[in-house]
Amino acid sequence: MISEQAKSKFAREVAKYPADQKQSAVMACLTIVQGEQGYVSADSEKLVADYLGMAPMAVHEITTFYNMYNQQPVGKYKLNVCTNLPCQLRDGVVALKHLEHKLGISMGETTADGLFTLQQSECLGACADSPVMLVNDVTMCSFMSNEKLDQLIAGLQSAEAKTQ
Repeated sequence: MISEQAKSKFAREVAKYPADQKQSAVMACLTIVQGEQGYVSADSEKLVADYLGMAPMAVHEITTFYNMYNQQPVGKYKLNVCTNLPCQLRDGVVALKHLEHKLGISMGETTADGLFTLQQSECLGACADSPVMLVNDVTMCSFMSNEKLDQLIAGLQSAEAKTQ
């Protein structure tokens, strides 16, 4: 299920820690799995747990705590909209609802073309810039009015059309 190349990467990560602290590499190993498979399945969690000598539940707790780990396949563009209190007070929920309507999906779903997955997230640490969202766990987008959301979606769709 996990390639030999991934296991080699696991070994490099584990080598960064003292032998009795190899569990410290759990997040790196989960990131490697997700990079290879696109998400972290329950079977993958068990393999990581076995590799690191951890209880499978301990790995599952990490996978489900952090927004960056996908427990199922997601679209090419994962849109995490912050709905924590500061963003709620500055239209974070409005932004989420606007995206649901625009994309024709509900939170947690992926568009039929596999392009977008819409998720809510806890605080992204940019409360002064709310409402904020994170695209593919990397790109922070601030002050996301409906107009800016429309521009973002159109830009991503246009970029996708050019690659096909």
